[in-house]
Amino acid sequence: MSDTQARPTQEQLDRFAELFNQSQTMRFFGLRLSFPQGEKVVVTLPEVRPEHRGGLGTAAINGGVISAMFDYAIGCTPALLDPSRRSATMQLSISFERPLRGDTVRAEATIDNAGTTTLFASARLYDAQGQVCARCQGVVKFSQLKWASGESPAVN
Repeated sequence: MSDTQARPTQEQLDRFAELFNQSQTMRFFGLRLSFPQGEKVVVTLPEVRPEHRGGLGTAAINGGVISAMFDYAIGCTPALLDPSRRSATMQLSISFERPLRGDTVRAEATIDNAGTTTLFASARLYDAQGQVCARCQGVVKFSQLKWASGESPAVN
């Protein structure tokens, strides 16, 4: 993205998140997407349910749920540049640092570097006390094509 190209407005990002949050998979996982101040992607799990647990045979959050949260967080970073363009996660590399426990979870992702078709992003997963429990590096394909709806990939 060039320095002269305008970033999306907060209203555009909020609309993208609103539609994305209506998707079946976001509702299935109980996740919420947002773009605070248009500078990062935040995916929250505001209420950890029993089916989210089971990591290490304990009450910790399961690694599959963690992976899904990172996929959404990293995969939505291109919206920070242009929420109307299609994108898809190509690669995730996750480091689990400590068991993720508690009743709420938050992932935050930012863009590290963006070319015209490939974007590199980083994310961290925080427990309710604000401790980093996992980290992720990811690569996202950024297409010139618009979403079919024109606003979001998650229109049912």
